[in-house]
Amino acid sequence: MDDQTAETQVMPLTRFDYVSFDVVGTLIDFEGAIKAGLDAIAKAAGIDLDGEAALSVYRAARYEPDALKFPDDLGRCYGRIAAAFGLPDTPEARQSMIDAVGEAQPFPDSAEALARLARRYKLIAMTNARRWAYEKYAAKLGEPFWADFTTDETGTEKPDPAFFEQVFAHVAATGGSTDRILHTAQSQYHDIGISRALGMTNCWIQRRHAQKGYGGTIEPAEFTKPDYHFHSLADLADAVDRAFAD
Repeated sequence: MDDQTAETQVMPLTRFDYVSFDVVGTLIDFEGAIKAGLDAIAKAAGIDLDGEAALSVYRAARYEPDALKFPDDLGRCYGRIAAAFGLPDTPEARQSMIDAVGEAQPFPDSAEALARLARRYKLIAMTNARRWAYEKYAAKLGEPFWADFTTDETGTEKPDPAFFEQVFAHVAATGGSTDRILHTAQSQYHDIGISRALGMTNCWIQRRHAQKGYGGTIEPAEFTKPDYHFHSLADLADAVDRAFAD
């Protein structure tokens, strides 16, 4: 293991039956979609926009009391971004941002790594996105999931423990053991901290390892050291292949 990744031996990778995933930000590049959507609007308006600065405004707007479900909330959030950077705030621009994030693309390694992981484990999607968007994402990822949970079904968003409890109940009802789930995500705030608090073994996919700050994801009150830590999903899949080959 090089100095870019680290893993503990809390539970060997060969012992898991399930891998649960955050989707948006871990498997799907929503930040890239936001930046691309904003860049198109800004260029048409003749405005030079700093994408990372815009993500900071988005992050603050996303956690306001009147926030809607993701990605429907991108229209409202765009209004905050437009006001901050002088972009045109029109119904068309707001809808274009919802559409842009609804069509966000997977990270380059996501689909191939998920296909490899699906040979070893049952994969569970746990997303704060609405089902209409999740279904687009799942199709682009190759439909690798054994089970999936969106905010439309759970009625809540991570890091609410109630979201996780519904996943636990499903696994238990289908004869599985919840202590055989490896929870995999990029968000310290939404996933890594709460999964640790709930006693899960977790894996942090640090997608922003080459960038400063937390981008479009809220900063956690405190950092949680993960059980497994990789910079990409391909790195996790490689580690799994090595573990099963031993």
